[in-house]
Amino acid sequence: MTDEGGIALERPLVFECEGERLYGILHGVVPGADGLGVLVVVGGPQTRVGSHRQFVLLARALARQGISVLRFDYRGMGDSEGEMRSFENVHEDIERALDAFLAAQPGLSGAVLWGLCDAATAASFYAPQDPRVKGLVLVNPWARTEQGEARVMLGRYYVDRLFSRGLWKKIFRGQFDPRASFSSLLTFLRRALARSNSNGRPLAASTAGRATPGPAARSLPDRLLSSLQRFRGPVLVILSGRDLTAAEFARVAAGSRPWRRLMGAARVSQRRLEDADHTFSSARWRDQVASWTLEWVKALDRG
Repeated sequence: MTDEGGIALERPLVFECEGERLYGILHGVVPGADGLGVLVVVGGPQTRVGSHRQFVLLARALARQGISVLRFDYRGMGDSEGEMRSFENVHEDIERALDAFLAAQPGLSGAVLWGLCDAATAASFYAPQDPRVKGLVLVNPWARTEQGEARVMLGRYYVDRLFSRGLWKKIFRGQFDPRASFSSLLTFLRRALARSNSNGRPLAASTAGRATPGPAARSLPDRLLSSLQRFRGPVLVILSGRDLTAAEFARVAAGSRPWRRLMGAARVSQRRLEDADHTFSSARWRDQVASWTLEWVKALDRG
Protein backbone atom coordinates (compact mmCIF):
# COMPACT_ATOMS: atom_id res chain seq x y z
CA MET A 1 0.00 0.00 0.00
CA THR A 2 1.19 3.53 -0.74
CA ASP A 3 -0.02 6.96 0.35
CA GLU A 4 -0.97 9.77 -2.00
CA GLY A 5 2.70 10.70 -2.44
CA GLY A 6 3.69 7.20 -3.44
CA ILE A 7 5.58 6.41 -0.22
CA ALA A 8 5.28 2.77 0.83
CA LEU A 9 3.25 2.60 4.02
CA GLU A 10 2.81 -1.14 4.51
CA ARG A 11 4.55 -4.40 3.79
CA PRO A 12 4.45 -7.92 5.23
CA LEU A 13 7.09 -8.96 7.72
CA VAL A 14 7.87 -12.62 8.42
CA PHE A 15 10.15 -13.68 11.27
CA GLU A 16 10.84 -16.75 13.39
CA CYS A 17 10.20 -17.57 17.02
CA GLU A 18 11.60 -20.84 18.36
CA GLY A 19 11.59 -22.36 14.87
CA GLU A 20 8.07 -21.24 13.90
CA ARG A 21 7.15 -18.46 11.51
CA LEU A 22 5.24 -15.42 12.69
CA TYR A 23 3.53 -12.98 10.34
CA GLY A 24 3.06 -9.27 10.73
CA ILE A 25 2.42 -6.07 8.82
CA LEU A 26 4.93 -3.23 8.99
CA HIS A 27 3.47 0.27 8.59
CA GLY A 28 5.32 3.47 7.87
CA VAL A 29 8.08 1.94 5.77
CA VAL A 30 10.01 5.14 5.11
CA PRO A 31 13.79 5.11 4.47
CA GLY A 32 15.65 6.57 7.43
CA ALA A 33 12.65 6.48 9.78
CA ASP A 34 13.75 7.43 13.28
CA GLY A 35 12.25 8.18 16.70
CA LEU A 36 9.98 5.70 18.46
CA GLY A 37 7.97 2.97 16.79
CA VAL A 38 4.81 1.29 18.09
CA LEU A 39 4.55 -2.49 18.42
CA VAL A 40 0.89 -3.56 18.63
CA VAL A 41 0.66 -6.57 20.94
CA VAL A 42 -2.50 -8.52 20.16
CA GLY A 43 -4.57 -10.26 22.83
CA GLY A 44 -6.38 -13.53 22.47
CA PRO A 45 -8.33 -14.89 20.88
CA GLN A 46 -7.57 -12.15 18.40
CA THR A 47 -5.50 -11.42 15.30
CA ARG A 48 -3.44 -8.48 14.08
CA VAL A 49 -6.52 -7.03 12.33
CA GLY A 50 -8.36 -6.33 15.59
CA SER A 51 -12.07 -6.08 16.34
CA HIS A 52 -13.75 -3.75 13.85
CA ARG A 53 -10.31 -3.54 12.13
CA GLN A 54 -9.13 -1.39 15.02
CA PHE A 55 -5.45 -2.38 14.85
CA VAL A 56 -5.28 -1.87 11.09
CA LEU A 57 -6.80 1.58 11.33
CA LEU A 58 -4.73 2.55 14.37
CA ALA A 59 -1.50 1.54 12.61
CA ARG A 60 -2.41 3.46 9.47
CA ALA A 61 -3.34 6.57 11.45
CA LEU A 62 0.01 6.54 13.27
CA ALA A 63 1.99 5.76 10.10
CA ARG A 64 0.47 8.75 8.31
CA GLN A 65 1.89 10.91 11.07
CA GLY A 66 5.38 9.47 10.67
CA ILE A 67 5.28 6.76 13.37
CA SER A 68 6.36 3.28 12.28
CA VAL A 69 4.11 0.46 13.51
CA LEU A 70 4.28 -3.33 13.53
CA ARG A 71 1.23 -5.45 14.27
CA PHE A 72 1.68 -9.22 14.29
CA ASP A 73 0.09 -12.54 15.22
CA TYR A 74 1.34 -14.60 18.17
CA ARG A 75 2.24 -18.21 17.55
CA GLY A 76 -0.98 -20.16 17.11
CA MET A 77 -3.05 -17.13 16.11
CA GLY A 78 -4.03 -15.74 12.72
CA ASP A 79 -1.47 -16.65 10.05
CA SER A 80 1.35 -17.52 12.47
CA GLU A 81 2.52 -21.06 13.03
CA GLY A 82 2.59 -23.01 16.29
CA GLU A 83 0.28 -23.80 19.17
CA MET A 84 -2.07 -21.24 20.69
CA ARG A 85 -0.81 -19.88 23.99
CA SER A 86 -2.08 -17.65 26.81
CA PHE A 87 -1.08 -14.03 27.32
CA GLU A 88 1.30 -15.14 30.08
CA ASN A 89 3.35 -17.22 27.65
CA VAL A 90 4.17 -14.80 24.83
CA HIS A 91 7.42 -13.23 26.05
CA GLU A 92 9.40 -14.86 23.26
CA ASP A 93 6.84 -13.81 20.64
CA ILE A 94 7.06 -10.17 21.73
CA GLU A 95 10.84 -10.27 21.87
CA ARG A 96 11.18 -11.75 18.37
CA ALA A 97 8.65 -9.25 17.01
CA LEU A 98 10.61 -6.40 18.54
CA ASP A 99 13.85 -7.80 17.09
CA ALA A 100 12.29 -7.96 13.61
CA PHE A 101 10.68 -4.53 13.91
CA LEU A 102 13.89 -2.74 14.89
CA ALA A 103 15.92 -4.67 12.31
CA ALA A 104 13.48 -3.58 9.59
CA GLN A 105 13.57 0.03 10.82
CA PRO A 106 17.16 0.40 12.16
CA GLY A 107 16.80 4.15 12.66
CA LEU A 108 14.26 3.70 15.46
CA SER A 109 15.45 4.49 18.98
CA GLY A 110 13.08 2.02 20.59
CA ALA A 111 9.42 1.08 20.71
CA VAL A 112 6.21 1.64 22.61
CA LEU A 113 4.17 -1.50 23.30
CA TRP A 114 0.43 -0.98 22.67
CA GLY A 115 -2.03 -3.58 23.93
CA LEU A 116 -5.75 -4.07 24.53
CA CYS A 117 -7.13 -6.27 27.34
CA ASP A 118 -4.85 -9.24 28.11
CA ALA A 119 -2.36 -7.96 25.51
CA ALA A 120 -1.92 -4.88 27.71
CA THR A 121 -1.10 -7.17 30.61
CA ALA A 122 1.25 -9.27 28.46
CA ALA A 123 3.07 -6.08 27.38
CA SER A 124 3.36 -5.00 31.01
CA PHE A 125 4.86 -8.35 32.00
CA TYR A 126 7.39 -8.14 29.16
CA ALA A 127 8.44 -4.48 29.37
CA PRO A 128 10.72 -4.49 32.46
CA GLN A 129 13.12 -6.99 30.91
CA ASP A 130 13.82 -5.12 27.66
CA PRO A 131 15.44 -1.64 27.62
CA ARG A 132 14.27 -1.18 24.03
CA VAL A 133 10.73 -0.72 25.36
CA LYS A 134 10.41 3.01 26.01
CA GLY A 135 6.74 3.21 26.92
CA LEU A 136 3.46 1.33 27.33
CA VAL A 137 -0.06 2.10 26.09
CA LEU A 138 -2.45 -0.07 28.11
CA VAL A 139 -6.05 -0.14 26.90
CA ASN A 140 -8.60 -1.75 29.25
CA PRO A 141 -5.91 -3.89 30.93
CA TRP A 142 -6.85 -7.39 32.08
CA ALA A 143 -6.58 -7.70 35.88
CA ARG A 144 -9.30 -10.24 36.56
CA THR A 145 -9.87 -12.29 39.70
CA GLU A 146 -12.98 -14.21 40.73
CA GLN A 147 -13.59 -11.81 43.60
CA GLY A 148 -12.93 -8.71 41.53
CA GLU A 149 -15.16 -9.86 38.70
CA ALA A 150 -17.96 -10.65 41.13
CA ARG A 151 -17.78 -7.24 42.81
CA VAL A 152 -17.84 -5.42 39.49
CA MET A 153 -20.76 -7.54 38.28
CA LEU A 154 -22.71 -6.78 41.45
CA GLY A 155 -21.89 -3.09 41.34
CA ARG A 156 -22.44 -2.55 37.62
CA TYR A 157 -24.39 -5.29 35.86
CA TYR A 158 -27.01 -6.19 38.47
CA VAL A 159 -27.68 -2.62 39.59
CA ASP A 160 -28.01 -1.51 35.96
CA ARG A 161 -30.36 -4.42 35.27
CA LEU A 162 -32.80 -3.18 37.92
CA PHE A 163 -33.31 -0.04 35.87
CA SER A 164 -33.36 -1.81 32.52
CA ARG A 165 -36.55 -1.46 30.49
CA GLY A 166 -35.81 -4.81 28.86
CA LEU A 167 -35.80 -6.60 32.24
CA TRP A 168 -39.17 -5.21 33.27
CA LYS A 169 -40.66 -6.07 29.89
CA LYS A 170 -39.53 -9.68 30.41
CA ILE A 171 -41.07 -9.71 33.89
CA PHE A 172 -44.45 -8.37 32.72
CA ARG A 173 -44.48 -10.81 29.80
CA GLY A 174 -43.70 -13.76 32.05
CA GLN A 175 -40.39 -14.39 30.26
CA PHE A 176 -38.19 -13.77 33.31
CA ASP A 177 -36.63 -16.78 35.06
CA PRO A 178 -36.26 -15.70 38.71
CA ARG A 179 -34.70 -19.00 39.83
CA ALA A 180 -31.82 -18.83 37.34
CA SER A 181 -31.26 -15.12 37.99
CA PHE A 182 -31.26 -15.59 41.77
CA SER A 183 -28.85 -18.51 41.47
CA SER A 184 -26.47 -16.41 39.37
CA LEU A 185 -26.74 -13.53 41.85
CA LEU A 186 -25.92 -15.84 44.77
CA THR A 187 -22.86 -17.15 42.93
CA PHE A 188 -21.48 -13.64 42.45
CA LEU A 189 -22.30 -12.73 46.07
CA ARG A 190 -20.33 -15.71 47.35
CA ARG A 191 -17.36 -14.82 45.15
CA ALA A 192 -17.49 -11.15 46.10
CA LEU A 193 -17.53 -11.97 49.82
CA ALA A 194 -14.95 -14.75 49.65
CA ARG A 195 -11.81 -14.15 51.67
CA SER A 196 -8.53 -14.14 49.75
CA ASN A 197 -4.87 -13.41 50.37
CA SER A 198 -4.73 -10.37 48.10
CA ASN A 199 -7.21 -9.57 45.35
CA GLY A 200 -8.73 -13.00 44.91
CA ARG A 201 -7.77 -16.08 42.94
CA PRO A 202 -6.23 -15.00 39.64
CA LEU A 203 -7.89 -15.76 36.37
CA ALA A 204 -6.34 -16.02 32.93
CA ALA A 205 -8.13 -15.30 29.66
CA SER A 206 -8.98 -18.60 27.99
CA THR A 207 -9.12 -19.23 24.27
CA ALA A 208 -12.90 -19.39 24.58
CA GLY A 209 -12.98 -15.83 25.83
CA ARG A 210 -13.89 -16.86 29.37
CA ALA A 211 -11.84 -16.70 32.55
CA THR A 212 -10.09 -19.79 33.88
CA PRO A 213 -8.10 -20.27 37.10
CA GLY A 214 -4.45 -19.23 36.93
CA PRO A 215 -1.47 -19.66 39.26
CA ALA A 216 -2.49 -19.41 42.91
CA ALA A 217 0.76 -18.05 44.36
CA ARG A 218 0.18 -14.37 43.55
CA SER A 219 -2.90 -12.72 42.15
CA LEU A 220 -2.89 -11.31 38.65
CA PRO A 221 -3.34 -7.72 39.95
CA ASP A 222 -0.33 -8.18 42.24
CA ARG A 223 1.85 -9.46 39.42
CA LEU A 224 0.69 -6.67 37.13
CA LEU A 225 1.50 -4.08 39.79
CA SER A 226 4.96 -5.56 40.32
CA SER A 227 5.72 -5.45 36.60
CA LEU A 228 4.58 -1.85 36.22
CA GLN A 229 6.62 -0.84 39.25
CA ARG A 230 9.75 -2.45 37.79
CA PHE A 231 9.17 -0.81 34.41
CA ARG A 232 10.40 2.75 34.83
CA GLY A 233 9.19 4.21 31.55
CA PRO A 234 6.06 6.28 30.80
CA VAL A 235 2.67 4.56 30.73
CA LEU A 236 -0.60 5.66 29.12
CA VAL A 237 -3.75 3.94 30.45
CA ILE A 238 -6.93 4.23 28.36
CA LEU A 239 -10.20 2.97 29.87
CA SER A 240 -13.70 2.53 28.46
CA GLY A 241 -16.61 3.72 30.56
CA ARG A 242 -18.92 0.88 29.52
CA ASP A 243 -16.66 -2.12 29.99
CA LEU A 244 -16.47 -4.60 32.87
CA THR A 245 -12.76 -5.28 32.23
CA ALA A 246 -11.98 -1.57 32.49
CA ALA A 247 -14.20 -1.25 35.58
CA GLU A 248 -12.39 -4.11 37.28
CA PHE A 249 -9.00 -2.58 36.49
CA ALA A 250 -10.17 0.79 37.84
CA ARG A 251 -11.33 -0.92 41.03
CA VAL A 252 -7.98 -2.66 41.42
CA ALA A 253 -6.07 0.57 40.73
CA ALA A 254 -8.02 2.41 43.43
CA GLY A 255 -8.02 -0.45 45.92
CA SER A 256 -4.59 -0.26 47.56
CA ARG A 257 -1.98 2.32 48.43
CA PRO A 258 0.74 0.85 46.13
CA TRP A 259 -1.66 0.90 43.17
CA ARG A 260 -2.78 4.46 43.93
CA ARG A 261 0.84 5.56 44.24
CA LEU A 262 1.64 4.01 40.86
CA MET A 263 -1.36 5.49 39.08
CA GLY A 264 -0.67 8.89 40.58
CA ALA A 265 2.96 8.94 39.47
CA ALA A 266 4.05 11.61 36.98
CA ARG A 267 5.06 8.94 34.46
CA VAL A 268 1.52 7.51 34.29
CA SER A 269 -1.12 9.28 32.17
CA GLN A 270 -4.78 8.30 32.14
CA ARG A 271 -7.59 8.80 29.63
CA ARG A 272 -11.20 7.66 29.90
CA LEU A 273 -13.83 7.44 27.19
CA GLU A 274 -17.06 7.30 29.17
CA ASP A 275 -19.49 5.95 26.59
CA ALA A 276 -17.10 3.48 24.87
CA ASP A 277 -17.34 -0.32 24.99
CA HIS A 278 -14.45 -2.76 25.39
CA THR A 279 -13.30 -2.80 21.77
CA PHE A 280 -14.21 0.79 20.81
CA SER A 281 -16.68 -0.38 18.21
CA SER A 282 -17.64 3.03 16.83
CA ALA A 283 -15.48 5.14 14.53
CA ARG A 284 -15.62 8.05 16.97
CA TRP A 285 -14.31 5.96 19.87
CA ARG A 286 -11.66 4.28 17.74
CA ASP A 287 -10.46 7.62 16.35
CA GLN A 288 -10.24 9.09 19.85
CA VAL A 289 -8.01 6.23 21.02
CA ALA A 290 -5.79 6.72 17.96
CA SER A 291 -5.62 10.47 18.63
CA TRP A 292 -4.67 9.97 22.29
CA THR A 293 -2.04 7.41 21.29
CA LEU A 294 -0.56 9.69 18.62
CA GLU A 295 -0.44 12.69 20.96
CA TRP A 296 1.20 10.69 23.74
CA VAL A 297 3.80 8.94 21.56
CA LYS A 298 4.73 12.21 19.87
CA ALA A 299 5.23 13.87 23.27
CA LEU A 300 7.30 10.92 24.48
CA ASP A 301 9.41 11.05 21.33
CA ARG A 302 10.07 14.76 21.80
CA GLY A 303 11.02 14.24 25.44
